[in-house]
Amino acid sequence: MKNIPLLTLLFQFLYLSVSAQTDPSVFNDLKFRFIGPEGNRAIAIAGVPGDPMINYIGAASGGLWKTTDGGISWNPIFDDQDVSSIGSLAIAPSNPDIVWVGTGETFVIRPAHAMGDGIYKSEDAGKTWKRMGLEKTGRIGRVIVHPDNPDIVYVAALGHTYGPQSERGVYKTTDGGETWKKILFVDEDTGAAELAIDPKNPDRLMAGMWSIHINTWGLNSGGPGGGVYRTTDGGESWEALSKKGLPGGKKNPVGKTAVAISRSNPNIVYSLFEMDSPALYRSDDFGDTWTLQSRNHDIAERAPYYTRMEISPSDPNELFFASVRFSTSTDGGKTFSRLQAGGDNHDIWLDPTNGDRMMVAHDGCASITLNHSKSFQRVVLPIAQMYHVSVDDKIPYNVYGNRQDGYSYKGPSNSLQGYIPLGLWEGVGGCESGFAQPDPFDNDIVWSGCYDGGLQRYNARTGHAQEVRVWPEAGYGWEPGKLKYRWHWNFPLAFSPHTKHRVYVGSQYVHKSDDNGQSWQIISPDLTLNDKTHQQNSGGIAIDNLMTFDGATLFSIVESKLEAGLIWTGSNDGQVSLTKNGGETWINVTKNIPNLPKWGTISNIEASRFKKGTAYISVDLHQMGDFAPYVYKTSDYGENWRLISESVPKSMHSFAHVIKEDPKREGMLYLGVDNGLYISTDDGNNWMRFRNNLPPAPVYWLEIQERFDDLVIGTYGRGYYILDDIAPLREYNIDADGKEAHLFSLRPAFRFQERQSIKTDGPSLNSGKNPDYGVTINYYLKTDTNEKVEVHILSAEDELIRSIKGKKTAGVNRVMWDLRYEPTFKPKLQSTPPGRPWVQLNGEGWRPLVTWDLDLMRGQFGPRVVPDIYKVKLIVGDKEYIREVNVLKDPSTEGSLADIQKQVSFSLELRNAINIAVTMINNIERIRAELNEIIPLLKKKQDIQKAKELRMLAESIAGLLYDIHLTGAREDAFRSPMKLYGRLSALASDITGKGVDFKPTDPQQEVYSIFNKRLKAVNEKIKAFMNVEIKKFNKELKKSEFQIQLDNKMKM
Repeated sequence: MKNIPLLTLLFQFLYLSVSAQTDPSVFNDLKFRFIGPEGNRAIAIAGVPGDPMINYIGAASGGLWKTTDGGISWNPIFDDQDVSSIGSLAIAPSNPDIVWVGTGETFVIRPAHAMGDGIYKSEDAGKTWKRMGLEKTGRIGRVIVHPDNPDIVYVAALGHTYGPQSERGVYKTTDGGETWKKILFVDEDTGAAELAIDPKNPDRLMAGMWSIHINTWGLNSGGPGGGVYRTTDGGESWEALSKKGLPGGKKNPVGKTAVAISRSNPNIVYSLFEMDSPALYRSDDFGDTWTLQSRNHDIAERAPYYTRMEISPSDPNELFFASVRFSTSTDGGKTFSRLQAGGDNHDIWLDPTNGDRMMVAHDGCASITLNHSKSFQRVVLPIAQMYHVSVDDKIPYNVYGNRQDGYSYKGPSNSLQGYIPLGLWEGVGGCESGFAQPDPFDNDIVWSGCYDGGLQRYNARTGHAQEVRVWPEAGYGWEPGKLKYRWHWNFPLAFSPHTKHRVYVGSQYVHKSDDNGQSWQIISPDLTLNDKTHQQNSGGIAIDNLMTFDGATLFSIVESKLEAGLIWTGSNDGQVSLTKNGGETWINVTKNIPNLPKWGTISNIEASRFKKGTAYISVDLHQMGDFAPYVYKTSDYGENWRLISESVPKSMHSFAHVIKEDPKREGMLYLGVDNGLYISTDDGNNWMRFRNNLPPAPVYWLEIQERFDDLVIGTYGRGYYILDDIAPLREYNIDADGKEAHLFSLRPAFRFQERQSIKTDGPSLNSGKNPDYGVTINYYLKTDTNEKVEVHILSAEDELIRSIKGKKTAGVNRVMWDLRYEPTFKPKLQSTPPGRPWVQLNGEGWRPLVTWDLDLMRGQFGPRVVPDIYKVKLIVGDKEYIREVNVLKDPSTEGSLADIQKQVSFSLELRNAINIAVTMINNIERIRAELNEIIPLLKKKQDIQKAKELRMLAESIAGLLYDIHLTGAREDAFRSPMKLYGRLSALASDITGKGVDFKPTDPQQEVYSIFNKRLKAVNEKIKAFMNVEIKKFNKELKKSEFQIQLDNKMKM
């Protein structure tokens, strides 16, 4: 039997008895960190008319961003809400501080489109927000504010698109959103995709209506309710313009529909229809008559994902179209040319006061032009939509995953340089969809999936990726039921934890390879329902088959860590199956799952590592119009199941993507839903929303890197986030809850050395954050305290190495020990440089000794400790709490432990020498300051003369230790020779900053020997100066009240 750590056994014993839900505010000090990569999809964009400094970008599932400096910087301004999909933006024309946000994406073409939960309003330009209703509309594609009255607002609500509903159509408010009236409703299958207003007569509007139905096995765009509708009385009455010659209605059904009204001549209107071939129409009389302008596919390819146009504010014949390509027409839509704004374009905004200013939102984020599209500035925000996340076991570890509209990525959790630059993220084969996972037995081999069953095996040692797909017969455009194998957009990929290099992938079958993809064996029957009605063409009005909605496919595969050959599978038609013998026989256990609605997607299966036969499943039913979380547990190989997600609050965002089990504590679970993370410590009986600084983006996948004990989160909208060291989450309600104070267990810390950085353009919005360096020290305080809170670092022999000031706040607190001894003393100069009276002292009467030389600073930090076991002592008032921590050597360095010991010993000698130099500097500075104070007050000439002589002598001694002419300016370092204090610091910096793990070189030791002799000589001069010259001077002043206070000096 494998040895199980004692801590794990303890957790297994205790978890059943700990059931109270924890207040998440206890953990407020634990913060997530963003690591990358760069982001992608923006779907809404708007600016303040006439002010190119202020712009807004709405991400598909990454929140709302704002710039106030013309795009130099962008900040998220919507993260304190509970929704991440920004479907539409509107700024009140009469007051740019009033901003409206409609949530939920209407550019839908795959299963992964985040939901909305209504409309939001800000009256202070995005500083604060209030939800104003329409919570069940699901997806809002357009918001229009009345040009003169900001209280009148129109909303185009598409609906959730997953079935019939009444909460869709066009809504209107006349009281700023306090109440809403549905002013256009066609039927329960049709919503509003677009809305346009006549700015000169705002009672005239046109709506583009869209009949759309999506579920797990298809997208059906088009129906009799679609088309263009017109009102001339502010929405009191509407007419379908299919009666005026446009497509639409029962006889000529259309799919997604767009409409645009010319600002300069509102009688000119354009409408664009999804049909078998797209159709663009124009009216010159506000819709009474229409002319077909074009059937060009460039302006409306794959219409459900695009179909938007805008008209130049000054020229009604100039149009812009958002589709796969960004195109324009200058002759009213008869001919077209392409512009280089972006790819897969969604939204367009034109400044109504300046037709040269335009912004485009697309799958690469956004582009801005100020010169009428002659050139574009590209904006890339950290809004990456990651489908999954996996980690390797390297030191530091890497993070892997596939990004929508991007690549299959690998990036560092810790770059060992200042930050994580985008350039450290690299491709590992595959493409935008599916999984990217390193082989657990050889982390340099990475397997990455892609749509159409694409599969590549990447070798990090060579940088090459080999195509190893199971069946290399392209399926583009094919009806799924006519293909040999049906592959989901995110088909499953898994490794065997028992058989080295064994890989499983899933179509409707489980495929296995033991020879690196050279050959594949089918080890299962069709494990789906194989319903032929779920294998038809997708698209509706226009066929669109790209594996995004293939029904009857596998979606999850996992082999048990405890039992070789025990494999679980889940399908996107709700089937759960398992084999106990490596695929020889299979059992479908779906019928045993109580109250599970039909046609759900088994989004993941987590086979327990604690007990045989135990597994968890998450089931996603949102594409069936059911947004509740479904998470089940079995303890008997699927014979019986229990719903464990009932206490998760239900909302439009609560459907489950992933369930994961903690690797050290039985019964501790992590759940990712469409707007965040939940944690349970009692096997799902209670769930805690864990948010802190994690944006409310969909959490598609979770992993725990076991060596570092980090929780790694793959969000579909904000990239990857890491919560470093999750021990407090795991241990709190077992060890700390109810106690006055508690010190949590300490994970080992690596004594990492900084690596040479890549050469890049510098930090960007997509730069990642490294973990804080050193030992993470977590402790709990029951209440805020005024008592002393300190953390002491001790050697095994109880030598005090470092004292760290602690936080005094109730809850879990986190402080870091950077593995260093105490830093060197700090010089405090109490006089101005000779001849430079303009140099100022601070309020305490001193100024820092600033050398500005980058080579010096690292030498003053204090050396890092030798790898060893150390004690961490938490002191709260008069109580102490002690734990041990293991400091480990950086495995990548060449130096030996003996080398490190010699380096640290030498560095401590240097630190002591620097401290002696600083003590002498501070002593002589105190005397110089006192002499400067006394001289103006002396009466006798001989006393004045003697004092001035002593001051000059003090300056000469000080000048041996540091450059007394330093003013704090950078150039000072190069004007006068560096003196002893600076040279000692530079030498120490060479050792501690760039010594890596090597022992000191012979020249380093030789130079230090010289410095040490000089330091002793200066020390003798100071002793003589203070013990002879100053004492003698004090005797001459004994009848005076003035004395140089020798007893105030620092001990040497």
